[in-house]
Amino acid sequence: MDEEVDPDDGNVNNVLAQESLELSHILRSQSPSVRMNLYREIGWHNQQASSSSTAASGTDHIEAMLEYYKNANATDCRNFLQTVWALCDLPMRLELRLLSVTGYAGIDAARAVQNPSSESLTEGCDDTTRPAMDLKSSTPPSDEQLIKRPRIDHWEQYITEVVSLLLRRWRRLTERLVKEVQLEKVWVNIRSASRGRDRPDQTPSSADRGSRTPEPDGDYGYLESRLTLETFLQGCAGKVTVLVGEAGSGKTLLMSCLGQQWANGLGPIPSSYLFVLLEFRQLSLLSCPLSLSELMFQHYLPPNGDEYAKEGIMDYLLSNPEQSCWVLDGYDEFHRKLNRREVQSEPLDFEKPLPVADLISGLLSRQLLPGSTILVTCRVRDVIDLDGFSDKVGNLLGWDHHEIKEYVGNFFGENDGRLGAQAADLLLSNRYLLAMSSLPALCNICCICLENLLLECRNEGHTQMLEETGSKPMKNTPEKNEERGGDGSRGESHPRKGEQSRDAEGSRDIRSDGTNGRAKSSSTSVQVPTTLTQVYLAVVAAFLRRYPEQERRNDRPKTTAFPQSTVGALTTLSQHRSELCELSRLAWGGLEENKILFVEEDIPKHVLKLSIQTGILSQAELRRHDGVLVDAFCFIHLTVQEFLAALRIMTSNDVSDAQLKKRFSLKTRWTTKSDQKTVFTDSLYLYVCGLASPLCTQALVEIARASGLKGVQSWVQKRQALVLKLLKPLCQSNTLTGPKILQLCHYVQESQDQQLAKQVVSVRPTLELRNFGLSPNDIDALAFVINSVGDNGIGLDFGACSMELECLDVLSRCQYIHYLSFRSRKYGDKFAEKLSSILPEFKILKKLEFCGASLTASGAVSLVSGLQNSPHITEINLSDNNLQDEGIMHIAEFFPKLQSLASVTLGRNNTSLRALDCLVKKMSSCFHIQHVHADGMKEMTVTFSQKSDIKSLKTKQASTISLLNQKWSKSEMKNLVKSLANCPALSVLDLSGGQWHEETLRVLTQFVPKFSITEKIILNDSCSSVDCLVVLTALLSDCPSVMELLVRLQKPLQVSIVFPGGTEKPASEISKKLCLSCCNLLPADLEKVWRSLGTSSDLTVLDLSFNHLGDKGLKKLLDVMTCFSKIQEINSSNNNISMEGVFMLAGALCSHTSLTQIHISNGGKDQVILHKSDGKEQMKMFRMQNSSLLPSDITTVCRRLVQCRSHLELEFSHCSFADRAIENLLKVLPKMSSLQRLNVSNSITSTSDALILISCLIDNQRVTSVELSPQSESFISFNGVTAQQVSCRLTHFCFQNFALMKRLLDILQQGQQLSYLDLSDNQLEDERVKVLVDFLPRLKISTYLNLSNNRLTQQGILDVASTLYTCTNVSDVEVSLGENKKCLIWFRQSGDCEKSLSVRESNLKPDHLVRLAELVSSCPSLTKLQLKNNLLQSEWIEDFVKELKSSQRGYTVSVEECWISAEEAVRLLCRCLELNSNIQTIRVHHGILHLSLVKTTELTSRSVVSALPPQSMATNIGLVDCAVVGYQLVSMGSIIQKCPLLAKLEFSHNRLDMEGAEFLCSLLPSLPNLTSLRVGIKESTVSVAEEISQTLLQSASIQCLNLSGHVISDTAAQSMSTFLPRLRSLNLSHCVWSEAGGLQLIAALSRCVSLEDLCLDSVQLNEKSQMCLAQALRNITSVRSLKLNEIVKAEADCVLDLLAGMEAITQTQELELGCWRMADKGIEQLTRVLPIWKELRKISLPKNLISDQSGEKLLDALRSCRHLQELHLSSNSLGDLTAARMALVLPSLTHLTVLDISENRIGNEGSVSLSKAVMSLKNLSRINLTSVGTSELSAVAASLAHCPLLRDVGLGWNNCGDDVALELAGVLPFCHKMTRIDLESNSVSVIGVEALVRALRSCPAPEVIRLWRNKVSVSEAQKLSQKEKRLNFSST
Repeated sequence: MDEEVDPDDGNVNNVLAQESLELSHILRSQSPSVRMNLYREIGWHNQQASSSSTAASGTDHIEAMLEYYKNANATDCRNFLQTVWALCDLPMRLELRLLSVTGYAGIDAARAVQNPSSESLTEGCDDTTRPAMDLKSSTPPSDEQLIKRPRIDHWEQYITEVVSLLLRRWRRLTERLVKEVQLEKVWVNIRSASRGRDRPDQTPSSADRGSRTPEPDGDYGYLESRLTLETFLQGCAGKVTVLVGEAGSGKTLLMSCLGQQWANGLGPIPSSYLFVLLEFRQLSLLSCPLSLSELMFQHYLPPNGDEYAKEGIMDYLLSNPEQSCWVLDGYDEFHRKLNRREVQSEPLDFEKPLPVADLISGLLSRQLLPGSTILVTCRVRDVIDLDGFSDKVGNLLGWDHHEIKEYVGNFFGENDGRLGAQAADLLLSNRYLLAMSSLPALCNICCICLENLLLECRNEGHTQMLEETGSKPMKNTPEKNEERGGDGSRGESHPRKGEQSRDAEGSRDIRSDGTNGRAKSSSTSVQVPTTLTQVYLAVVAAFLRRYPEQERRNDRPKTTAFPQSTVGALTTLSQHRSELCELSRLAWGGLEENKILFVEEDIPKHVLKLSIQTGILSQAELRRHDGVLVDAFCFIHLTVQEFLAALRIMTSNDVSDAQLKKRFSLKTRWTTKSDQKTVFTDSLYLYVCGLASPLCTQALVEIARASGLKGVQSWVQKRQALVLKLLKPLCQSNTLTGPKILQLCHYVQESQDQQLAKQVVSVRPTLELRNFGLSPNDIDALAFVINSVGDNGIGLDFGACSMELECLDVLSRCQYIHYLSFRSRKYGDKFAEKLSSILPEFKILKKLEFCGASLTASGAVSLVSGLQNSPHITEINLSDNNLQDEGIMHIAEFFPKLQSLASVTLGRNNTSLRALDCLVKKMSSCFHIQHVHADGMKEMTVTFSQKSDIKSLKTKQASTISLLNQKWSKSEMKNLVKSLANCPALSVLDLSGGQWHEETLRVLTQFVPKFSITEKIILNDSCSSVDCLVVLTALLSDCPSVMELLVRLQKPLQVSIVFPGGTEKPASEISKKLCLSCCNLLPADLEKVWRSLGTSSDLTVLDLSFNHLGDKGLKKLLDVMTCFSKIQEINSSNNNISMEGVFMLAGALCSHTSLTQIHISNGGKDQVILHKSDGKEQMKMFRMQNSSLLPSDITTVCRRLVQCRSHLELEFSHCSFADRAIENLLKVLPKMSSLQRLNVSNSITSTSDALILISCLIDNQRVTSVELSPQSESFISFNGVTAQQVSCRLTHFCFQNFALMKRLLDILQQGQQLSYLDLSDNQLEDERVKVLVDFLPRLKISTYLNLSNNRLTQQGILDVASTLYTCTNVSDVEVSLGENKKCLIWFRQSGDCEKSLSVRESNLKPDHLVRLAELVSSCPSLTKLQLKNNLLQSEWIEDFVKELKSSQRGYTVSVEECWISAEEAVRLLCRCLELNSNIQTIRVHHGILHLSLVKTTELTSRSVVSALPPQSMATNIGLVDCAVVGYQLVSMGSIIQKCPLLAKLEFSHNRLDMEGAEFLCSLLPSLPNLTSLRVGIKESTVSVAEEISQTLLQSASIQCLNLSGHVISDTAAQSMSTFLPRLRSLNLSHCVWSEAGGLQLIAALSRCVSLEDLCLDSVQLNEKSQMCLAQALRNITSVRSLKLNEIVKAEADCVLDLLAGMEAITQTQELELGCWRMADKGIEQLTRVLPIWKELRKISLPKNLISDQSGEKLLDALRSCRHLQELHLSSNSLGDLTAARMALVLPSLTHLTVLDISENRIGNEGSVSLSKAVMSLKNLSRINLTSVGTSELSAVAASLAHCPLLRDVGLGWNNCGDDVALELAGVLPFCHKMTRIDLESNSVSVIGVEALVRALRSCPAPEVIRLWRNKVSVSEAQKLSQKEKRLNFSST
């Protein structure tokens, strides 16, 4: 505080002179009335009033007045100053200064007036001591004047009390300080306050790399400068200043020091201010709302006065808030977050109680005490909460090596100087101790620890030099700790002298040895801990040894496996295990409750005594809610509390395994405002991991004994194993951010587990670290992990991470880095120079990035020179620095020296064109440069070829140069082209950008012939005028190597000069292309272009589109076209050509023989493209699209085209025809004799127009097909001569008018024979379909009539079905009202043909069924009726069956409904037999009822011969695979017994249990004519087969027996062997029997001399049975069908025996030997037998290991099987040889209907051979080529057109492309019976599928085309499926 001045005469004038400048400024801002009062004192109020109106004159008067009083007597001057004090608002400093010289008389007088009873206040004051205003003014004092003096008195008194408080606090804190606190020696880094920014907790992606934007500092804001704390606090008045520091960095002590300086009138805070020091640790305890005065007077310092004093202090504070300084210490210890308040118009009410957080927020946001000075301290991670509040942020820097050594010296003192030197050396050589010692509080802890270790070694009598095992001494460079962490204990941030002294005294006897206190030369080897956890373990032991009772405890743990220091630590920990247990419990409880202050009640007394005496706990004052101070205790540092809490986790059951698993996590160094607030440093689990190391096991066991655990050793080891187990998934995770990865590295390093380290790097090819500070300890943790990766290497990417140069020394320990990246402006030349010295240490380094930094030329040279010793370096990135041209040149000199180099990136380095020219010149001397790329100055990259290419220049690819967006002048271009001319062969030269002048461009073109360029020159955005275009055009004639020139003068401007690609072509094959699109060319400009082209006759493509040529330019173009003999295409689109130009083009098409195609759109205004041929005869095409055509236009164009003598295709697609235009077209068509096709797609939209075109069927006999649709393709095809048949397709029109329908039918009747007529999708409905059906006999149709999708009802269906008897040539009718809306009428030209009717999904009713029954009866030719899914009920079907009558031909009826199964199937079958006596065959198979009626001829003969009752005509009854259970068959007994003629009975594939078997056995005796019994079942028991076999012994009529799937016991086999010889057909497939039973049955086959059909598929035959079967086959000579699939389980000799046994079967017609694996020997045996089987119809040999050579022989043997119908050779190894033999053999097998060669190995040649074979198979109905081994199946697909009966084609899993699909699309119209095509799992794209869709429009027969797993996206598949329902893209 300023010293008070006595009120003497001399002083008052001097003070006025000193303060006149400030007073002048204050008086100028006062109101005129105040100034007039002052003027009145010297009599100026009248004469000066008029002159005071302006600001200038007022200033002069004020200056004159001040000058007057400077020279006045002391009394007048004093009175003037008192008047100024009373009338004006003055700053506090000035106000007190004036009062100090004027005295307090005026104040006393004012107080006497205010309170007359207080005489003591005015006593002794006379008039001479009053202020002048009281003497001269007749007005009473104002209220402000009356209260100013009392407020100041209370204010000054309160300041005095605060001074005492702060001095007492300082004395208490500094009693035992080791080192004096000096603000001028404390260093701070200034940071810019970052407002309102949350940093996301995520690592930036690789796409963000290389940004030019400056990166934020790793911790917060930007580091700006380094200065002392004293300087930093200068100018903080009236601002919010934040001081940031690590835990233990001394923030609390520094704030107390600041208060002490203020109290002594020193420091940056003026002594006139009120200094309020509040600790957040105290504020956190305040839970009730408080007012501002309550906060000050209850929880800071209560004033000595009464409430009046408090009110005066608050009044003064509120009136002068700028006179207060608020220090808010330790925000990190505040349990709540501050809320940022928006600035409001009104301040907060200071009297209103608010939560403490709101009060603090109000102070910071200036809603309370605006203008006050505020200083906040906190830790780094909490500073983000103060965004928007702070005006200035500073970061406390840690101690450097010099400060640490100074402190160590002070700690040990002069008497222990030698010991101090040893301690300093030891501390500086250990990285953990050194990192800790950068913080004052931790430095004190380290000194205590080292003192203990050194003294212990001295006492042990060892004499070795101090050293740290396995650690290297560190360089003595300043250490700046930039780790994020928490704040430490607030009680004693700096270490105290008393603690050190107490320890020194306690150990003086140990250290003194009679040498005046000097320690002996100790040579003891000190084992310093190797992990941070072990350091803290040693620290705790060191503190415990300071306990006075330590000497009396001698119990040591038994151990021999630890170093001496460790043994000592274990001894101490063992002695104090109970106290440690309590301390760890206290620490853990504090962590749980976020609590660091403890009271006496929280701590046992003996533990408290030990903790205080050893220094583990420190004492602090705590003010309770009532304001009373009490003692509190906290741990010496937060990390000590966290370490002890970790001990608790590892030594007690307080934390269960489940809780540890839940809580164990990684902490990030990035902070966000949403982070949960905590006071701790997040080191807990770091210590937990460290304690999981085996080196800590014994210590944990000793401590855990105090917890009362059972099996302590085992428990501790299990807990350690759990921690390592929790680390494992984190190590394997690949989603961790950079800070968490680094934290994980620390965890793993602490655990010392190499396997975990390997797992960390195994899932991360690169460790990315972004936006946080790094210390040497961090790098050391990375090195521990990286060095576990081995030779595979790993990448390390530092982005905006602060690190000192010392970090690079540690980085050199990382041996296996192959990729190293540094990105930050923090990294400059010094950093690069340091980095270059360690680069040789990275033996496998391949890629180095040093970008976005501050590198200059000198730094780059250092960096690149350091890479010369890195033999594997391939990539260097130095972009975004400041290398300039000089740096680029220096770097280029190193290119030849770095032989493995692949790329160098140098963009954004403040360079010019000189740098680019340098790189281009370098290409001529450095031959391994592959590519030079530059884009402006932003990008600059040089890539290199590899060594293999350098050794052989012949194999080296041509180099490329891309110099984009450069501003070339003419002179600069000359330099560039000279350099380019000297370059080796270039493939691409890209000089795009720059907007060159014509002369610059001409310089380039002159040198182009000298360039060695193989591909192209790109000059985009470089040519902008027609003159430049003409300059470039000359290259086509001047430079023979130029093949293409592409120029575009409209945005985007493009220029490309294309070369032949390095291959020399013969002159006859040279073709050149000139594209001048979008160049604004006029007709006159064409002359310049022609002249520039000169004699360039090799021009093949000319593109002049998007110009302004018009008809005149088109005329010039057609005239000059003959000069270009090789021209093939001319594009003149978008040149404003009119219809006159179109007529001109039509004439040119006829007159120019080489002109073949003309494409025009929008009447010539848009597309105009001309195509020329090479002179060969070709079809010509004239195409007009999207044009509006008048009748005259049509007439003119067609008349011009009549002159065309070549075949012509005319197209008017997407056009609109005016009235009578179509009539004109129809008139001229007959004259166009060369016309082959007229395409009017999407042009015919009305029905009347369509009928006009269809009328050409009458007038033009050349028409072969007509397809018209408003929604798809529409065309008319013509033939050269008269067509025999015409196909007509008219779809998607509307025939609501009957007249239109009649007109159509008249045209069709007068026309020629129709191959098919498609009238689908025409909204015909029932009425118009009825008209058509009635007219149908008059129409001549050979194939089909399609009436699908015409809104038919059931009535329309019946009308269509009636054509079966109204039209003799109708063969089939297919109708469906389901999703497909199908309606097809098929025709056959033969007179008397069998007919069929299929009705599906049509929801038929009973009356419809009656009509159908009548139709069946009235149509004698109808042989097949199919009703499928028509929602028929059982009663309706029964009535329908009842109405059916026999016919002469006989017919079959099938009814399929989903409910026909189980009991319903049995009931329906019985009812049908009861209702219709003419049923001959009735079966229910898998939900389908099949029945046939007896022919009328058979009915008559049977009735005459046998006179049987009507219900006995059934001969065949079956229930197959319809879920029938045995007991449900019982109801059939009475019905079947009424069928004496029954010859065949089948109950296969049902569940024939014992009840069903008994029913069957009871039924058989009543069926004397039964010859065939089929009871193959799905589930069987032994008893069923036994029951049936016993019954069959008595049934002599049974000749055909099917027992497939049964379990045949030996008893049943015995019975069966008796009756088998009389059978003619036997099926025992899939039966199960014993070896004995099977042998017995097979043996019985030898006696089956009449057997014709034998099926033994998948039965189990042992070797004896197989030999027996071979013998039996020799006896069964009558066999016609032999099925022995899968009876041979492996390659065996029995195959040859079985084949030999078949030689006697000469009459066989069907042979199935699948899965025999007979291989070459078996095939050889088979080929000897095949010629004998002349009647063979089917042979099946899948999975027989048939090789290609054997397949060839097999095909040769099949020549003799002339009746062969089915050939199955799938799943073998057939190849091209077999396919070639098929081409020779299959033509002779004319009856072949099925060919299956799927899953073989046929190649491309075999595919061609196979196609030749297929062409001859006229009867082929099914071909399966699935996975045949080749995708080249287009020839095979094309050959299918020769197979008109084909129904099923399988081409799946062949990787076939669109070529196959296109061929199939062409085949479909020729295969009218095709129902299925399988193309799944191929490579068919949308192009191929769309071709199939187009083909399906004229092919109604196919039901499905499978296209699963092709190159069609899901969305495209959906669109195509909506267009064509028969496409199936699903897997089912």
